Amino acid sequence: MEGVTGRGKYVALAVLLLPSLVGMGAFYILPIVSSLVLSFTKWDLLTPVQWIGVGNYVAALGDPAVQQALRNTLTFILGYLPAVVAGGLGLALLLNRKLKGRTVFRAIYFVPVVTSWVAVSLVWKWLLNPQYGLINYGLALIGIKGPGWLFDPNWAMAGVIMTTIWKDIGFVTVIYLAGLQEIPENLGEASSIDGATPWQRFWSITWPMLAPTTFFVTTISLISSFQVFDQVFVMTGGGPVGATTTMVQLIYKNAFSYGQMGYASAISWILFALIFAVTVAQNFLQKRLDKSDG
Repeated sequence: MEGVTGRGKYVALAVLLLPSLVGMGAFYILPIVSSLVLSFTKWDLLTPVQWIGVGNYVAALGDPAVQQALRNTLTFILGYLPAVVAGGLGLALLLNRKLKGRTVFRAIYFVPVVTSWVAVSLVWKWLLNPQYGLINYGLALIGIKGPGWLFDPNWAMAGVIMTTIWKDIGFVTVIYLAGLQEIPENLGEASSIDGATPWQRFWSITWPMLAPTTFFVTTISLISSFQVFDQVFVMTGGGPVGATTTMVQLIYKNAFSYGQMGYASAISWILFALIFAVTVAQNFLQKRLDKSDG
């Protein structure tokens, strides 16, 4: 905006930003504020809105269904997060080597990331079929009787976790590859000359220098884990007997199956508070670790 000065500059900026600000207000800010207000009400989409204060929050905190959904969500996180981070790092270390066709392998590992969750879930739903699925068929070839997977309350969450890891591991791998390529090669060469083994080089050089990358990967993976929904909705619908009902799945059921919009909004804000607290704790821990290293 050359030649535009003073108040005219700010007017021009406001005009240029207005379409984006209107869209943000209509599709982001307004729904967020509306859901917060709605969480203090009782509304079933048919009768008038009734203000009940913190009643929804009190009911949600004592609701066994919410507690089970939270346990299921935490179970998913405990199974998914360490595996996707460790698996992504391992693949990144392999693909960072000078191998023939490594560009092709990088593309292959990233394909699931850009594939629709619905398509991925349907494919894995077939793979995990206890009678016709390829996974149980492969297990039978080596003399192992496969479980019921998505039909068994004890194994359904494991099936969802495997599916999610398969889809997301390519993204984590790409992030770690970027981090590995930022590590100066002369550090590894100098340590090799000093007689360090590959394992010693990894723990003394590679892993410490990947700390910011690991923190980023862990943070975004943890946040997405709390919001797991698509694969659960398609593969199990929250079953069997609630074994895979996560927090977001419970919010969806209360809002669109039971018509309890205010209650669903309250649960969503409880989930937001939980995610916010975990994120703040992660940032605090990261700063403490950075200070101790410094």
